[in-house]
Amino acid sequence: MEKKNQEKRKRYSGSIRDKARTQKNLIEAVGKVLESQGYTGLKSAKNIADVAGVDKRLIWTYFNGVENLVEEYIKKNEFWKEGLSNELLNRLLTKAEDLDNEKMIFLLKSHFEKFRDDTALQKIITWEISEENEMLRKVADRREQLGEQLFSLIDEKFAKSNVDIRGVVALLLGGTYYLNLHAKANGSLFCGVDLNTEEGKNSILNAIEFIVNSSFDKLK
Repeated sequence: MEKKNQEKRKRYSGSIRDKARTQKNLIEAVGKVLESQGYTGLKSAKNIADVAGVDKRLIWTYFNGVENLVEEYIKKNEFWKEGLSNELLNRLLTKAEDLDNEKMIFLLKSHFEKFRDDTALQKIITWEISEENEMLRKVADRREQLGEQLFSLIDEKFAKSNVDIRGVVALLLGGTYYLNLHAKANGSLFCGVDLNTEEGKNSILNAIEFIVNSSFDKLK
């Protein structure tokens, strides 16, 4: 009897490990398809399943559909928190005085470099601006909620200045997305800056630092 129970436990344990392994493979396959085929490749469950080496029906078994799988991939990778440790994030979200010009520069530079180097993230942003999609809207809304938490802490700092810090950051982030996508798409220059070179990258990083410092200087 005990031997049978042990065999059952082994089978159960094995099935759990198989499930976890399959889920991991499917999530990783989303990133591989994004990088090789772009977001249009994610519209085919077969594409993802083939890369993962599993039956496409398992996408519905474990994630209830492709959109939920893609959303899980984005959550797992935490694209919008890259370069930001949990300790720093928690501190920034509770103490407005901790979000000074140096930390703002760090956040924006980290995001710029993450976006520049991450093909999958570039494909996701391209997808966001290419079509209306409920799942991507939820992803964008979650990203906006994190930004709102940070902004709510620094709005008061700039309340008595003539600096619209939200507008400043919006332009810097929008520039981060467009300049990198433009450089990756056709390799051409933008205002004479080649973002595919270290010199071009440093030119933009220096501009981010200058703009943020200039904004905070208005508080003095």
